[in-house]
Amino acid sequence: MKRIIFLHIPKTAGQTVHSELARVFGPEHTSPVRVHTQASTEGQFPQGYKLYSGHLDWETLDTSDDDSFIFTVLRDPKDRIASFYFYLLHKSHYMRNKELSAHENIGLKEIKNRTAPEYFFGEGEEWKAFILDHYDNFYCRYFASRKVRGSENLRTLDTSQVIQKATNSCRDIDRIYTTKTLSHLENDIFNFTGKAVYIAKTYVNVGPSHNTKNKWAELLKLMGSEENRARLTEFTALDETLIYNLKQQKILY
Repeated sequence: MKRIIFLHIPKTAGQTVHSELARVFGPEHTSPVRVHTQASTEGQFPQGYKLYSGHLDWETLDTSDDDSFIFTVLRDPKDRIASFYFYLLHKSHYMRNKELSAHENIGLKEIKNRTAPEYFFGEGEEWKAFILDHYDNFYCRYFASRKVRGSENLRTLDTSQVIQKATNSCRDIDRIYTTKTLSHLENDIFNFTGKAVYIAKTYVNVGPSHNTKNKWAELLKLMGSEENRARLTEFTALDETLIYNLKQQKILY
């Protein structure tokens, strides 16, 4: 059986994918590293497991390994940003102030206490880096740097170089699905494992706006001005170009 590696991008149906794969492989064969910050000296991909799934850095991953099946899932960039924002906003209101004061919860603390424009365009170098790494054309930055928070590695590149680097990196991934083609993922997992998974019509960890038809439109309403709406839209420009490239080159499955 192939080793399965799922590069989980936040708010792209990843919890659903992970829960089904973990059910198939079982906890004893599932790597405990679910977030890049959890990695020990063994790195993001400790030896001895059949399933690796999470928000993982993959700059050291051997993408030429024929015994591994590496995949990820993309979602419309605007929808992903809006879904991520509303999910975190909702989550922040159910956390105590003591929890929000923890350094690892800085994003939740700020999203609760700031307006949407203040959240996305707030001052401070650390905060700007946080927004850059989590929202601003995340697909391009993740694939180009091969790190969840890899923007710093790309600061010397112009936008065309970032897009090209991201496109090239995507060629090292066996399959890139979209949230609309998860039935193809179900078929591939069955072919590799002989076991059925139920992903396409299963929803795990959905946000409060799951049934909202246009989350992006709802987010734009909160931005307060046309200038802010235009600035936020720029957060998707490179990713939309990347997705176009992947479709043209038949890399997007």
